[in-house]
Amino acid sequence: MPTDPAQRFDTGAIWLDLLATVGSAYGPDPVDRMDSVELLRRWLQHEDLSPLATPGPDDVVRAHELRELLRPLGLAAAAGHAPDPAHVEALNAVLAHDTPIQLTADLRAAPPATAADALTRIARQAAEHLCGPAAARLRTCDDHDCAMLYDDVTGRRRWCSAAICGVRHRVRAHRSRLAGGSETPPPHRVRPEQNPGGRAGR
Repeated sequence: MPTDPAQRFDTGAIWLDLLATVGSAYGPDPVDRMDSVELLRRWLQHEDLSPLATPGPDDVVRAHELRELLRPLGLAAAAGHAPDPAHVEALNAVLAHDTPIQLTADLRAAPPATAADALTRIARQAAEHLCGPAAARLRTCDDHDCAMLYDDVTGRRRWCSAAICGVRHRVRAHRSRLAGGSETPPPHRVRPEQNPGGRAGR
């Protein structure tokens, strides 16, 4: 899988940003945006989760494992399906290592001690999102090569990015019309079964 350092931080939640570190997963050339210690470090820094200890290679593996654990849970919620009990059990195992957040004097969350602790915080956010009313707002991008999960707070969002996937869809439709064919297929919402590898996101 090729590497692209460009990250997406527009999903509406940190745990969904984590899922978006795999791009174009439904297309022919999926892209991993977090396949090195440096990319993980920069991603955590952007999410204000820089750990006190420097991340290592094992943390990249942990990030990938959490990413692919949360993905089917998010897809199931977006589709209105019951989650796989095995996935719920696996998430509970991650949450068992969660520790309470400590506050600094200026009422900010103290930084996590390790990258593993940072990932556990992300797992907690995902769990709270998935078991609360916000789960009903989960959507997937209508672009078939994307299907990135995001929090649709407006209830009107169709694309993960109108400037990226929206434009790409219009270009495809235009080319199809010029070729005398039908427009691109109707947009899908969520089809987890088309993603046997457990990857999604733009």
